[in-house]
Amino acid sequence: MTMANLAQLSPGMTVRADTLHLAEVVSALSAALDMTDGQPVGHSARCCWIGMHVGERLGLETSELHDLFYMLFLKDLGCSSNAARICQLYATNDHEFKRNSKLMDQSLGQVLHFVATNTAVKSGLATKLKTILNIARNAGNITRDLIETRCERGAEIARTMRFPETVARGILDLDEHWDGRGHPLGRQQNDISLLARIALLAQVIDVFHITGGREAALSEVRRRAGTWFDPELVTLFERLAKDQSFWAVLEGQDIEARVFALEPATNRTPVDDDLLDDIADGFAQVVDAKSPFTSGHSKRVALYSDMIAEELGMEVSRKRWLVRGALLHDIGKLGISNEILDKAGKLDEDEWRAMKNHPVLGQHILSRIDTFSGIASIAMNHHEKLNGKGYPNGIGADVLDLETRIVTVADIFDALSADRPYRAAMATSKALSIMREEVGTGLDRDCFDALVSAIGRLENAKASAARETASAV
Repeated sequence: MTMANLAQLSPGMTVRADTLHLAEVVSALSAALDMTDGQPVGHSARCCWIGMHVGERLGLETSELHDLFYMLFLKDLGCSSNAARICQLYATNDHEFKRNSKLMDQSLGQVLHFVATNTAVKSGLATKLKTILNIARNAGNITRDLIETRCERGAEIARTMRFPETVARGILDLDEHWDGRGHPLGRQQNDISLLARIALLAQVIDVFHITGGREAALSEVRRRAGTWFDPELVTLFERLAKDQSFWAVLEGQDIEARVFALEPATNRTPVDDDLLDDIADGFAQVVDAKSPFTSGHSKRVALYSDMIAEELGMEVSRKRWLVRGALLHDIGKLGISNEILDKAGKLDEDEWRAMKNHPVLGQHILSRIDTFSGIASIAMNHHEKLNGKGYPNGIGADVLDLETRIVTVADIFDALSADRPYRAAMATSKALSIMREEVGTGLDRDCFDALVSAIGRLENAKASAARETASAV
């Protein structure tokens, strides 16, 4: 297939970013946060429905409601950053651990039961006892460190995505409690961000409503009033809970559309290209934080993809969408447990089946935005091969577009030239040698040659800079 023909097979790569609205993008991508935090689909949207109604009854100003709207969708931005640590400390599935932890308060009995039933679940008795003993000895530090990592990282990503400081502060304070016994800073009462107080309340309501129904949610909220929750907010929710229409939407199928209507109309934010770049970069950071072995992976794949596209002469606007697709190509990995992602040995059949599903999850998330069709196809197909022997669908050269071929080459190069749980990073020459054997069957020849050329230019530039430095000395 010629490069000219390839150029015709790239859907969704020339759409203007400013036809989007920020709420559309953020709500779609929040599905990835729900997955990595172990929550049922729609958790963020349901929390937004709950929290916005509480905020309205509290009498928040329009600008405050705008910030609350986005904070509720993005409250879990940092949730991937402690996943690997949870797996390491508790020898368990991070998704299940996080999901089950949401049903626990800080009472001693519940903590002990949680640790006993969620630690080293698949391990033998000796490993389980050793793990539990380590946790018991360091429980306070472990809890604080896990929450601190999550909250600080989430706030940092929100700032890089250009959300206001009120949103970042709300994410930072999400796990603070009214009585001062929360984390990471032990803030109490009105020192805690109001957005965080509302979001924590909404989060617990959704978790207990999903697992036990309306009465379970109400009972849990009342029980934690004055300890976890601002008593005024609990009172407001008790009044809200009498409104049957509130529950009908929360339990209905069109909640996402109804949530969109809650964003203050006067503050709705169109998305320009720069903002969309920042959002893609922010969510790439969420993806890469999931595992220590993928730190920086999405950004490097985006860089290599940009270099390949430059060599191929791709137009600027199309290349910009390519880079966004490269940044988000692995977003489906947020739905894969770190038990699998970080496993040092060979994956068993079930683990491999789960791993091969991450492109499907990525496509599902990104296709929620109509104008992301090209990016969604990259997420779905970046592990496919020209000869049809890739995964998840075994499609071949007649289907794979140029953007996907570029990202596939960039992805494999970075995977080979970076550390992985099962091996050390390879030298550039060895990585390219291995890839060369797949050219024409698995990898596109033009894209591979463009990568080789781009790397050669980069290495020559580095060598020239080194010589100039040496001469100056």
